[in-house]
Amino acid sequence: MVVGLLGGGQLARMLAQAAHPLGIKTVFLDPAVDACAQVAADHICAAFDDTDALDQFAARVDVISYEFENVPFESVQRVAKKKPVFPPADAVAVAQDRLVEKTMFGELGIATAEFRAVDNLSSLANAAKEIGLPAVLKTRRMGYDGKGQAIIWETSELEESWSSIGEVPAILEAFVPFDRELSIIAVRSQSSRVEFYPASENTHADGILRLSLSRVADPCQGRAEEYVGRLLNRFGYVGVIALELFQLGDDLIANEFAPRVHNSGHWTIEGAEISQFENHMRAICGLPLGSTQAVGKAAMVNFIGKIPTGGTVMSQPNVFLHDYGKVAKPGRKVGHATVQVQTDGDFVNTVDDILALAK
Repeated sequence: MVVGLLGGGQLARMLAQAAHPLGIKTVFLDPAVDACAQVAADHICAAFDDTDALDQFAARVDVISYEFENVPFESVQRVAKKKPVFPPADAVAVAQDRLVEKTMFGELGIATAEFRAVDNLSSLANAAKEIGLPAVLKTRRMGYDGKGQAIIWETSELEESWSSIGEVPAILEAFVPFDRELSIIAVRSQSSRVEFYPASENTHADGILRLSLSRVADPCQGRAEEYVGRLLNRFGYVGVIALELFQLGDDLIANEFAPRVHNSGHWTIEGAEISQFENHMRAICGLPLGSTQAVGKAAMVNFIGKIPTGGTVMSQPNVFLHDYGKVAKPGRKVGHATVQVQTDGDFVNTVDDILALAK
């Protein structure tokens, strides 16, 4: 079995690494000459809209997936005519447009913050009056790790905020004074079997995920599973999916979903019986799913911009280093560490130590 991946970043790298023990080969297409997945998979270096390269890519593989949702939809459609694509292409289409995504959430009975479509400065001003401030302005397409977003606190900031996102089609969302940020990761097989990982409690800074804590038996687990289950059924989904949520009192409010493996699930590599990466490969290749049960307590700390020396990180007990092999750059995710312990012990202190190293 050969799996083709659109994209060659750290998620593709970890998918390829998870595939090796299963006897699955991987090929990925990515325009970056130094794509970090090339240490684990064959690299077709080409633009995502290069039709000849896409045809060559599809000819070499048995099934196709992707590591991020902003691959040109036309490219996904092209390869889907030649080989099976999982998750399904329509999940990508919805995830690429925040207005379409939020509208779909409403149709499925999944709560969201109040939102309005914004196409120009005038409609932004009207939306701000209807929703109230503070509010969050987000581009409808692209944008990740805090990019393409602006928090608007006062009406005097409307014009500057509109300019800061490039004056492109957007949505304005009511600001959610959340108690916690959560995510739920699920996997669905070709035979429609569904498994859920324990919820992750997440902490962001400057729009970038910094810390994820696995929360076994979290009181919000059941509601989160119900919400993500509606998405799985909506798309006839196959593979791993992540749903980002805000907890506000007793309510859960959906932020966005990702039709792929997710940063907040990196703790599953050491902290679950079968990681999200292996289960994604199992699902799209028609293999039985593995257990999503947590193994003790686990956390993931992202390294942003630079990575501490390996010896410093690994001198901590029960800590596992993942270096993505990327060139250091401000705002770039260059690696992560996982903390995994069987009992509470010094779990909190160890996580705090790794967070200190990550600064």
